[in-house]
Amino acid sequence: MKVNGTLINYYFFCKTKLWLHANRINLEDNSEDVRIGKVLHEINEEKGDNTEIAIDNIKIDKLTKDYLVEVKKSDSDPEAVKWQVLLYLYKLKQKGVIKKGKIEFIEKRKQSKKVHFVELDEVNERELLKVLGEISSLINQPKPPEVKFKRECRKCAYYEYCFI
Repeated sequence: MKVNGTLINYYFFCKTKLWLHANRINLEDNSEDVRIGKVLHEINEEKGDNTEIAIDNIKIDKLTKDYLVEVKKSDSDPEAVKWQVLLYLYKLKQKGVIKKGKIEFIEKRKQSKKVHFVELDEVNERELLKVLGEISSLINQPKPPEVKFKRECRKCAYYEYCFI
């Protein structure tokens, strides 16, 4: 299975969720957070702001002259999003397109948005390749990794699978 943005995001969030999703155990159809993310994309599409681009197995929210832009509804896991954007920058680089990354967090109940910038330098690229190898090894294991409870688990679409 080719690693996409969702899988790399899950790698940093929860290895069990990564394995389940990669092995086609998808419980996100009932997730409120997933629905909100889809609605944000639909709103951008209606406003004409949606310039989503599909390349291979990834979907990039927007490309500008200088930036690859990823839009998220909150900054609850900025590290995971950073690596998701680095994956997208790497995929573009393989196609001969060099961009910088821009992450826009559209905060709930706030009028402004937070913006973070990311660059695919040599250090990040080496670490990304290492992470991609670890993800491939993990998803090819015969069973999911042991569940580790975190506070964020209660909001996860996989909560009942893991803990009930």
